[in-house]
Amino acid sequence: MNLHEYQGKELLSSFGVRIQRGIVAQNADEAVAAAKKLTEDTGTGWHVIKAQVHAGGRGKGGGVKLAKNLDAVKTIAGEIIGMDLVTPQTSAEGKRVHQVLVCEDVYYPGDSETEEYYMSVLLNRSNGRNMIMYSTEGGMDIETVAEETPHLIFTEEIDPATGILPFQARKIAFNLGLSGAAFKDMTKFVTALYTAYDKSDSSLFEINPVLKTSDDKIMAVDAKVTIDDNALFRHKDLAAMRDLREENAIEVEAGEQGLNYVDLDGNVGCMVNGAGLAMATMDLIKQAGGEPANFLDVGGTADAARVEIAFELILRDPAVKAILINIFGGIVRCDRVAQGVIDAYKNMGNINVPIIVRLQGTNADIAKKLIDDSGLDVMSATEFQEAADKVQAVLA
Repeated sequence: MNLHEYQGKELLSSFGVRIQRGIVAQNADEAVAAAKKLTEDTGTGWHVIKAQVHAGGRGKGGGVKLAKNLDAVKTIAGEIIGMDLVTPQTSAEGKRVHQVLVCEDVYYPGDSETEEYYMSVLLNRSNGRNMIMYSTEGGMDIETVAEETPHLIFTEEIDPATGILPFQARKIAFNLGLSGAAFKDMTKFVTALYTAYDKSDSSLFEINPVLKTSDDKIMAVDAKVTIDDNALFRHKDLAAMRDLREENAIEVEAGEQGLNYVDLDGNVGCMVNGAGLAMATMDLIKQAGGEPANFLDVGGTADAARVEIAFELILRDPAVKAILINIFGGIVRCDRVAQGVIDAYKNMGNINVPIIVRLQGTNADIAKKLIDDSGLDVMSATEFQEAADKVQAVLA
């Protein structure tokens, strides 16, 4: 589950991470009130207006702007709220902005130059350890840094049994070229950041940039936070932060129906029971010359009602040119699934895309006969290659 920047910063602050302070606003008048409040609390004269959407690269799309007075705050907030923000991480249609974060200006003049760093905390799946990735090249796309100057990216692996150790925090501060007060503040920042990541059961913290201010304070100017869905039962407060407006509407509805659905960009809809079989089915579609339009695991109870819901979800995608149903009858009998497909097809009326049904396992022979004798425009298959050939034929 992704958090908005303002939510991520609230989480960081609760663990002692210094953040760029801000107040969220739903409209231009609220933005002005937020700016006045920030001026009272922080003394800031300028304000940064940031669109709150689940996408990076907001500045490139015009979603992050500096306001030098209250009139500018109102104008900029009014322009950003309600816009469809297009960034390198959104679709061509963009994402509708419903709120902005009005932030204090932290790039104020002082005794030293401000500096920006990149820092993230994530799981290194190759060895089962958490990892802090960091770079002196903050404010840039980390992918560009990795491609053009990989020697400027550092990693520090953390043993989850011990957590981050003091020498590791000092090593990070040293590699970033810090000294004096900034060095000490960075060690505190890194330690608090890792603790926040660990205690919130997150799968990703990305702070870009981490800022060294002109008076040698270290703070998070941005915050991209992803919480592990499997741990949300332990964090009711974080689960309450979920913004369904930012998520794929079909995926949200599928979740409410107890289906595991992930929207993809292909042309062949998938309906499968079991995650492993679903992955194999997507490979099968690729080999047949198609592209999977979704990942959909209907689980072990593929009755008519469940299959009908799955059909409806798949067919909402106008790019779908065919549907492949691939069921292994272990927990559920194949003939029951076949009858579910037939009943769902009849309940929905005419379905205007070809349907290939591969049923293998308990009562597979009975299931194939049910499909073949149904009189419906549904093709049956029993082997992987047979299903692939039929997918290839309908896409030709």
